[in-house]
Amino acid sequence: QVQLVESGGGLVQAGGSLRLSCAASGRVFSLYAMGWFRQAPGKDRAFVAAITWREISTYYADSVKGRFTILRNIAKNTVYLQMNSLKSEDTAVYYCAAVPGVATLTNEEEYTYWGQGTQVTVSS
Repeated sequence: QVQLVESGGGLVQAGGSLRLSCAASGRVFSLYAMGWFRQAPGKDRAFVAAITWREISTYYADSVKGRFTILRNIAKNTVYLQMNSLKSEDTAVYYCAAVPGVATLTNEEEYTYWGQGTQVTVSS
């Protein structure tokens, strides 16, 4: 089992920045990758970014490329989502997720473990 706890959400003005953190505990050594998804009001949950745990390969949704960066700190078992140049359309609940086996990483159904979510609100 793996437990995930997100932090770092909040209210920010358009053009500002936020950094989300996701601390993993438990059988972290078994993970293949971790990712971030988001769900805006009235919309389905959508892929944002993912990072493989060992090879440090990263993947991004087109809507956040060039603005968001996913990072991981193995020593702290933590993944970060650095969000810059935020837009009102980035407003959503952001979820951290982890997958134990090889996967495409953009499909939420591949992820086994999920955090509780953290709200990000961008005011225009």
